[in-house]
Amino acid sequence: MARWRWAFILVGLLLGLGAILVLADSLLRLYAALALLSPLLARLVMGAIVAIGLAIAGFGLYRLRPFLRPRRRKPRPQAPRDPGEAAAVTLQTVQRQVEQIQDQVAREALAQKAQGLQATLGDRTFTIAVFGVGSAGKTALINGLLGQAVGAVGAAMGTTQTEHTYTWQLADLPRTLQLIDTPGIAEVGVAGTEREQQAREIAARADLILFVIDDDLRQAEYTVLRSLMAMGKRVLVVLNKADRYPETDLDLLLGRLRSRTVPPLSPDDLVAVAALPQPLPQVGGGWLQMRPNLRPLQARLADVLRQEGETLLADNLLLQTQQLGEAARQIIDHQRQAQAEAIIDRYQWLGAGAIAITPLPGLDFLATAAINAQMVVELSKVYGCEVSLEEGKALAVSVAKTLTGLGLVKGTVDLLALGLQTNLATVVAGRALKGASGAYLTRIAGKSFVEYFRQNQSWGDGGMGAVVEQQFRLNQRDAVMKAFIKEAITRVVPLISDQS
Repeated sequence: MARWRWAFILVGLLLGLGAILVLADSLLRLYAALALLSPLLARLVMGAIVAIGLAIAGFGLYRLRPFLRPRRRKPRPQAPRDPGEAAAVTLQTVQRQVEQIQDQVAREALAQKAQGLQATLGDRTFTIAVFGVGSAGKTALINGLLGQAVGAVGAAMGTTQTEHTYTWQLADLPRTLQLIDTPGIAEVGVAGTEREQQAREIAARADLILFVIDDDLRQAEYTVLRSLMAMGKRVLVVLNKADRYPETDLDLLLGRLRSRTVPPLSPDDLVAVAALPQPLPQVGGGWLQMRPNLRPLQARLADVLRQEGETLLADNLLLQTQQLGEAARQIIDHQRQAQAEAIIDRYQWLGAGAIAITPLPGLDFLATAAINAQMVVELSKVYGCEVSLEEGKALAVSVAKTLTGLGLVKGTVDLLALGLQTNLATVVAGRALKGASGAYLTRIAGKSFVEYFRQNQSWGDGGMGAVVEQQFRLNQRDAVMKAFIKEAITRVVPLISDQS
């Protein structure tokens, strides 16, 4: 395309140069002819012609000045480098999205979450979620960090039923910390599944996660750990009950744990502790309860909070705003899908009526282009892409030609013929087939336009044909076809009967 443009420019320049040469030759001939009569008259006429030419050229340049002036490109807004600034920008976008949600309950729920995040843009408490399977020692770990028994400790699975939050101050760190004891994961039963979902939601909100285990990673633990790390959460894996292992076995276990995660855990992010050591037998009888050994975890926490604390706060805030934005986008998308479906449903039966009552020699989908053009305009408004009626007509005709070129018109007739002929009399079925086929093709076109507007007025890498063909396949499903034929009989046949 660029080569043709340059060829046109070159031809235009050559033609312009030729015109200038012809004009110059004509002026010289005129001057010579006038000079024979009177040299003074020749100079006056030539001066007047030059003055008029300069005036015309000046006026033309003045009128073309806005087009000749180099356009100033608007500077592209640069993405904020700081995660906190990015979170603030994302939150503003989320708040605008929330205003578009029509469902009052969903809108108020998201607005409340957005307000909560807005309130935390400044200084806020650093939250640490203590996460893991039931009876791994989460509550005992919190008791040991706090230096007092604040939660019940038991051997039974599911001892912690709901979340509990405790305020904590780590030595030499000015920021206040919150330890959140979460319900256990991988518990059986409906109640266990609900508690795991609650624990996952808490972990997704936390700035840092202490993933507590008491042995080698189980499959359920590994899956959850991978999902948290893929989400971008900062995780420290805490091997509790380390006092049960001989030193050699403990080193081997730690090595396996570091290598099994993908990407592998940093050696510093896997710590072995004993939150509630097993009692030791004493000489002469009785048992000696050892103190918790949590120094490796406390030291690692202090290092992480000093080096990464502010960054983790900002990153987590950005992650939460992005998740809230994604939730708003999904609600808006479902809302738009419902509106678009209603528009397509209305126009497909309008097109069916136009074809069924119009005596056409064959199924001419282009005959309904005007109806489909208006459908395109309405769909564009739903997705915030204003399209004029003329542009809608051009899109409708293009899709109609694509349907014909791909052989989907014949395919539609073949699909619907059997279903209609088995339910209707032959005479009625023939005309109903035309109307129903037109409705079905309008439906495929409408679904294709929805994808076009969802992708910001782009057909994607595969082009229009790929989108249209995909929508045809999706609407070929048996349940969809049966429902469509049933509705076609209900809507189209009465039109034919009324006309008869």
